[in-house]
Amino acid sequence: MLKKPLFGRSGPEFQSKGALIVGRESIEEIPVPEKLMLYMRQAAGAQGESTLRVGDRVRKGQKLKLTAESEDYLISTVTGAISDVTVISGYLGQEQVALSIDGEAEGEGGDPFRSIAKTPSLQNAVDFMGCLPGAPEFASVLKRVPYLETIVISGIDKDPMVTTNLRVLQNDLEGLKAGVEYLRGVAPGPRILLLVPSSLSTRIGEIGADLEVMEPLYPETLPSLIVKNLLGKVVPAGKQCEDVGVGFVTAEAVAAIGQAHKQGKTPADKVVTVIRKDLSTATVRARVGTPVKDVLAHLGLETLHGDRLVLGGPMTGHAVFSEETPVLHDTDAILVQDNEQVDLEPDCHCVNCGACVRACPARIPVNMLVRLLENGLYEEAAASYDLLSCLECGLCSYVCMAHIPIYHYIMLGKVELAHAKSAEESNGEHEAAH
Repeated sequence: MLKKPLFGRSGPEFQSKGALIVGRESIEEIPVPEKLMLYMRQAAGAQGESTLRVGDRVRKGQKLKLTAESEDYLISTVTGAISDVTVISGYLGQEQVALSIDGEAEGEGGDPFRSIAKTPSLQNAVDFMGCLPGAPEFASVLKRVPYLETIVISGIDKDPMVTTNLRVLQNDLEGLKAGVEYLRGVAPGPRILLLVPSSLSTRIGEIGADLEVMEPLYPETLPSLIVKNLLGKVVPAGKQCEDVGVGFVTAEAVAAIGQAHKQGKTPADKVVTVIRKDLSTATVRARVGTPVKDVLAHLGLETLHGDRLVLGGPMTGHAVFSEETPVLHDTDAILVQDNEQVDLEPDCHCVNCGACVRACPARIPVNMLVRLLENGLYEEAAASYDLLSCLECGLCSYVCMAHIPIYHYIMLGKVELAHAKSAEESNGEHEAAH
């Protein structure tokens, strides 16, 4: 394996549109639709009878679990009745449970979070803040709080053209300040660091966190590179930032925490940057579970045959096949590409130009790595060509003259490798039990 995955870089840099934002722009509200859909991760080998059935009533703020034994959960973002429960194949073939809910008018009270909103505690946060808008893995970060040295609140969006967290900085500083105060209450040990662009640094004021100004130059906005460049730590191959004592949470998630405790309501709305075909943008706030088609219709955006719909930014987003796909807790952006802008991948193999190697921040021999990934040799890719050192920036795909979807090959390789490791561990436990 590569011993020092982050020792230098050359190649393209992108300045996020957010770096140029100075004026304040309002966030458009998307009406809550009559039917919402939530996606729940289905863990491999999950056991137990399902606790979610068609016809069951749920209320906003209620914790939803696939089985009584499951540790994973979602918080319902609407009050209503479950109309469908379906297992689907998501991005990279990962199985998910799609939960359709017919919504109804929401009265005051009834939110389980209200009773504990005024009592910040680590356990309450883990129980009710496990899937915050902007931070779907927030509970796992909190559980590591005693072992973290630094919590980084990112007010800079990691993908070019995405301005979700920048808009939160502009529009909800009070919520952000309240959220920082809450974090200090449940996590008194770690240093709390707020990253902001220079264009907004003079507007932040006293926020309760250490302010760090950085220019949003991609890929320097990726967590692993922030850890290296700002904190002087290297994230080892195959590890997470939390493994070196640094936890990341978005400004949107922290502001959601602050508003939740002020209002006594579970956070249920997601701020999303919508990138139109002409590359202009709009910022909207939609209920988690809202179909993408409702967002597009509200903005008057039409998709035609051959157009591409991408969830996420232009570098790390992934295409979806249906406008019925919902806005999720981690949907920071919706990108609409005109069919004339879509460059379909040709049936072409690597030409060994070396552009991907020069662009790679981790100096991975990408030209060799992709050969193994194309043939499903995932363990060999990890052992010989540093698959697990990849920072998932997408620059290799961006510069590839053969238009090979290298980024998605890498993401698939990591998923398949994780599946293989999980299967080996399960088999080992089974053999030990017998």
